Amino acid sequence: MADLQNQVALITGGASGIGAATARLFAERGAHVVIADLQEEMGADLANDIEGTFVRVDVTKEADVQAAVDAAVEQYGQLDCMFNNAGFGGALGPIDETSEEDYDITMDVLLKGVFFGIKHAARVMKPRNAGNILSTASVAGLMAGYSPHLYAVAKAAVIQLTQTTALELAHWQIRVNCICPGFIVTPLAAGLDADEEQMMRFREFAAGAQPVKRAGDPRDIAEAAAFLASDSASFITGHAQVVDGGVSVGRSWTRQASWITQTRPISVYRPPGR
Repeated sequence: MADLQNQVALITGGASGIGAATARLFAERGAHVVIADLQEEMGADLANDIEGTFVRVDVTKEADVQAAVDAAVEQYGQLDCMFNNAGFGGALGPIDETSEEDYDITMDVLLKGVFFGIKHAARVMKPRNAGNILSTASVAGLMAGYSPHLYAVAKAAVIQLTQTTALELAHWQIRVNCICPGFIVTPLAAGLDADEEQMMRFREFAAGAQPVKRAGDPRDIAEAAAFLASDSASFITGHAQVVDGGVSVGRSWTRQASWITQTRPISVYRPPGR
């Protein structure tokens, strides 16, 4: 079990979904958690439940991210883990119908927000020669066909930004990694206005979407984050940790062509005279 005793962790998008599950798990493992989100009521309630701190943050605004990092350091004396998790589905639809406004807000939240988080975490971690930066990427950043265009592009960029900054910040003993979730059942994945029935339908879809026949849970991603934030992962940096039930590996054996899965005699070539 990953030990996070007395670590200070700042989690963007921490009020719900993957962020909330991670905040709860980090608190269970002994961390002091700062929840950064636009959802003030949910964030404040969760912070109260886990004896953490809530700060209102719009990750598209650098001043907000900088202030959140500074608040964590001011309250707890340091920042050990920055988890850039805030996100949304982004622009939908065909490329020729995507507006400049939709492009801008998608890239601002999914990529620029991560850039700001890494930048300001590095600012306070460098003087200590210690720290751990995580970001939520996606299997959509590794393979096409599982998301809208700009979501995939932004997540691929998060993976690349993870690798380039890992190379730079290793000099200061700062590790930089990202997590690539697959189909995880959250309100964001099912649709922000999804009702209970829609959530159930999405869960059923997710349970059959990958070789591991169950839906992904936010706790699955939280466990990966806790490991990467712990000393157990002290030799891991620049890594995109895939947590997807096998969806990025390929189609389940039972969904492959019948000629692959059928048991049949194998013809073996035998040289003449044998």
